[in-house]
Amino acid sequence: MNSDPLHSGKRPLTLRDVSEASGVSEMTVSRVLRNRGDVSDKTRAKVLEAAKQLGYVPNKIAGALASSRVNLVAVIIPSLSNMVFPEVMTGISEIFDDTPLQPVVGVTNYHPEREERVLYEMLSWRPSGVIIAGLEHSDPSRAMLEAAGIPIVEIMDVDGEPVDAVVGISHRRAGREMASAIVEQGYRRIGFLGTKMPLDHRARKRFEGFTQALAKHGIEVADQEFYSGGSALAKGREMTETILKRTPDLDFLYYSNDMIGAGGLLYCLDKGIDVPGQIGLAGFNGVELLDGLPRRLATMDAGRIETGRTAARIIAEHAGQSSAGAERVVLTPQLDFGDTLNRS
Repeated sequence: MNSDPLHSGKRPLTLRDVSEASGVSEMTVSRVLRNRGDVSDKTRAKVLEAAKQLGYVPNKIAGALASSRVNLVAVIIPSLSNMVFPEVMTGISEIFDDTPLQPVVGVTNYHPEREERVLYEMLSWRPSGVIIAGLEHSDPSRAMLEAAGIPIVEIMDVDGEPVDAVVGISHRRAGREMASAIVEQGYRRIGFLGTKMPLDHRARKRFEGFTQALAKHGIEVADQEFYSGGSALAKGREMTETILKRTPDLDFLYYSNDMIGAGGLLYCLDKGIDVPGQIGLAGFNGVELLDGLPRRLATMDAGRIETGRTAARIIAEHAGQSSAGAERVVLTPQLDFGDTLNRS
């Protein structure tokens, strides 16, 4: 957390704060931030760096006081193509429908720099709160969140240090519980299929928990297959074919999400592979869209709708206040064995 006494009262930052931090006049700061007037490159860089370090975001509400707020809540998520986040939005909308608050969505595509830009633009309209996916942010993004002086709720993950309030599951716990279930069913030659994880922190934490739990049983992941791009059925089929041709003695495949897991299941069924006798499968997210598959994929539900509802409730209860009260809500992931994990 930022220990600067400037932020201790959670008051909105002003041009004067940036002026004092950069050592130039408030008028010059205003010119730089509005991109107007004749200002030297050196001075401009000094002002922009000071604003960035403070987490200052200009107020775009023309003629309004700096303390003004609008009944908008910034909801910042990494993807709309991933089935997970529309369900979170459903939960958020259910709660806000009974309030004056209106969610406005920004999408980051899992890129920290994009998150900075989206957060900057949204905060410039002085929303009543922010709901943002994940706990990992760049230093400028975290500075803006800490300096915003409004309720902040980070969602989907509780493995880390939140800025304010947090709602979600422990992804490390989810990975551990899935690994334990797989081992208990007698599987030993385990492959992992998923996204490259430097930017998908929640998938990375699940994988960490997964491998740690396997290690306690003396088991290592036998093979891995990674991809970049959308979570598509076709990609799951392709990845499954690749890993099984490379390592044909695998007896379990753990997928980072249900969509590629469903593609893997369809591949195995097409090839006449006995699931779960010869090979077991599991995904993550509990996506209802896949209920019509020939067999139910083992998965784990992260409580997405409940996450959205709870985050929206916290924002609604603290609207008009300077924070969300550092509330911490830890949901329990629910393991569903489906038809692809239980051998007995």
